[in-house]
Amino acid sequence: MKNISKAIILLRAFAAVLVISAATIACDKDVTDLQPFDRITETAAFSTPERCALSMVGVYDAAQSGFYAGGAVRGYPFGAANVAQGDCRGEDMLNVAAFYAFTYESTYNPTTANNQYQWETLFGLINKANIVIEGVQAAQAAGVLTEAQAKGYEGESRFLRALANHELLVHFARPYAHTADASHLGVPYRTRAVNTSSSKDAAQGQGRNTVKECYDLLIEDLDYAEQNLPATRAGTLKISRATSGAAIALKTRVYQHMGRWDMVITEGNKLIGGSYSLTAAPEGPFASFTTNSESIFSIENSNVDNPFVNGALPVMYSIAPGRALVAISPIIFNAPFWDATDLRRTQLAKSNNRAYFSNKYRNVTNQDDWNPIIRYAEVVLNVAEAHLRVSAPNTTTALELLNQVRNRAVTDPALQFTAGSFADAKAMLKAVLNERRIEFLGEGRRWADIHRLAKDPDFSTGGIPAKAFYNQTTFASWGPGVNYDANGNYTGTLGLPAIPYDDYRFIWPIPVSELNTNPVLAAQQNPGY
Repeated sequence: MKNISKAIILLRAFAAVLVISAATIACDKDVTDLQPFDRITETAAFSTPERCALSMVGVYDAAQSGFYAGGAVRGYPFGAANVAQGDCRGEDMLNVAAFYAFTYESTYNPTTANNQYQWETLFGLINKANIVIEGVQAAQAAGVLTEAQAKGYEGESRFLRALANHELLVHFARPYAHTADASHLGVPYRTRAVNTSSSKDAAQGQGRNTVKECYDLLIEDLDYAEQNLPATRAGTLKISRATSGAAIALKTRVYQHMGRWDMVITEGNKLIGGSYSLTAAPEGPFASFTTNSESIFSIENSNVDNPFVNGALPVMYSIAPGRALVAISPIIFNAPFWDATDLRRTQLAKSNNRAYFSNKYRNVTNQDDWNPIIRYAEVVLNVAEAHLRVSAPNTTTALELLNQVRNRAVTDPALQFTAGSFADAKAMLKAVLNERRIEFLGEGRRWADIHRLAKDPDFSTGGIPAKAFYNQTTFASWGPGVNYDANGNYTGTLGLPAIPYDDYRFIWPIPVSELNTNPVLAAQQNPGY
């Protein structure tokens, strides 16, 4: 297999992937058919090494192209949807049309599509991962796979299961710090396949794990993945297939959300100074998304297998010939902490003379830009933040790491940070958090930071930030420093008021399709819905 997309085409012709998709049990759709008449049996799907390999590709396919509205593909959950939802829940990207209005304006409910299909397709991905885990374990016992092969596939599946569960947690549960012991409700952490009538019944009676239980299971999955995945892979597979480096990188993110700063440093140090490195220019990971030194794990799209015109990132985010449905908000574009000479303004933003839009996703015609799930730049900034959060802050190392990311974009030595740029560790920490907003703009990471920082005593937004409305802007609204006062406060029109953290809308509702089939979860709906 030269790449995942070609394997998926073969797999779809072979039809193995849909038998292992047996159920997103959240809804009464045809995917809940446990024995589809036009699919090979699950036993046959794991009867040869080749079929095991195709079944594993099916899990990646579930990450890239889940269903939407009865079958249409729009990049749920990780083909593109996680980026659009993560951006539009925050304030730094700006909804231009009605496409993401429910998400952007926080008017979602248990029946609105974006949150419903994100829940359903994430659990569909989890179920495919669980079916493959059980399938390859059986294949090893039958002598079809070696122990190393079976554990490798299980490692990939557990990596993707962890990725999906963490995405669920940042949208459907309060952050780890909401209670002192994280004993509040998380999501149902499903570790068994739903592929029989009895397993379906059991899953429909499963309630929500606590947030602590979920995070403990996340780390357990990622530890297993790290121990059983290769350090690298050949060609483009080093980015599109999970590796031990991807598991480690994701652990830095998970520990960050837990506030386990010591472990962020421990895990991050496994990668810093190793085989990954920042590209020379900020646009490096996007100008060559299939082969670069910085992308640790991305979801592959191709010209024949992508979220299509209603979901592909280059179509949604790019100016003409793209649809330009999500702009860069003047809130971040004008922020005084984003230097006017920063190369990310010229390389990764473009104007259509009405607003500024992301230039990270460029292939509008082919729609084949890969979705960057985690980059080395994130690991570097995660560790920089951790060094400033521990009881004895290491400002020297934190500054060095911060500058690794910032200085490739802010190249004038007179504008680069030194130790004298900051009064204390807290001031440097603020710079790290600001750097994250710039560096990951348009990659869906803003909501995750708003979510995890909600209870932070110094850097919380207080809930969902106030946002601009596109129709209340003109092209003059965009410009470094425009509509900011001397204290760094945005003074432009914010037509969408902030929503306090304690408001029920801070987290998404469990969709009604799940509540209708699971009475336990129906009694555990997020309050207010």
